[in-house]
Amino acid sequence: MAIQRSSEDQVIMTREGYEKLKQELASLRGDGRSEIASKLEEARAFGDLSENAEYHAAKEEQEKLESRIMWLEYQLSKAKVVEASDIDTSIVSLGTKVVLRDLDTNQTFTYVLVGSEEADPKANRISAQSPVGKAIIGKSAGEDVLVRVPKGTRHLKIEDISIE
Repeated sequence: MAIQRSSEDQVIMTREGYEKLKQELASLRGDGRSEIASKLEEARAFGDLSENAEYHAAKEEQEKLESRIMWLEYQLSKAKVVEASDIDTSIVSLGTKVVLRDLDTNQTFTYVLVGSEEADPKANRISAQSPVGKAIIGKSAGEDVLVRVPKGTRHLKIEDISIE
């Protein structure tokens, strides 16, 4: 019997985001595990493990590393990559670069709409699950949108949609 995954079970991300997670996973599996193994070996040399703070700290670090590895493997196994060639720039969608104008302040903002795992607000990469992302996804250039944000409501106009 074949098992089909629902669309809710997928993690949608750009190719760039997918590759970044793959690189992090490879690094953690290689260098990360080696570094932890060295710390554990060094801590074991201090003797009695029951009262060895260095050993317990290294074990905690190992648990965090293994949890991150498992989480990355899970995310990558559920990944649905959106390729740039498949992006329709007539509407806001994952992977599009969107220029927005705040109609109250007349300020202009440029964001790239990405999956939640790729979001980096400092680099103007916002999640499609964020308040702004949810408000603009599926909209066309020229449309006005109201966005509820923690500081109130913003009135935005979609100025331009392109591919990064």
